[in-house]
Amino acid sequence: MAMFMDVHTGMMGITKEQLMEAHRADLAIEGQEGVHFKSAWADPDSGVVYCLSEAPTAEAVQRVHERTGHPAAEIHPVPLTV
Repeated sequence: MAMFMDVHTGMMGITKEQLMEAHRADLAIEGQEGVHFKSAWADPDSGVVYCLSEAPTAEAVQRVHERTGHPAAEIHPVPLTV
């Protein structure tokens, strides 16, 4: 399965609790699209949130995020890792 890093913007002031809530919402339905969200990171000052996932396609990642109410602004494939 391919890896993807997605970027969410406009989430200024996001708290750790809000990040966990959004991540849990994704985890609750990820299997319906064959996606597995591995981690999420946030910068409350800039409002940028990053999510790392394994998925069949970037579109599958976006469908999960759209259904949980926080669509990604960008989704990038991550073909190389160490």
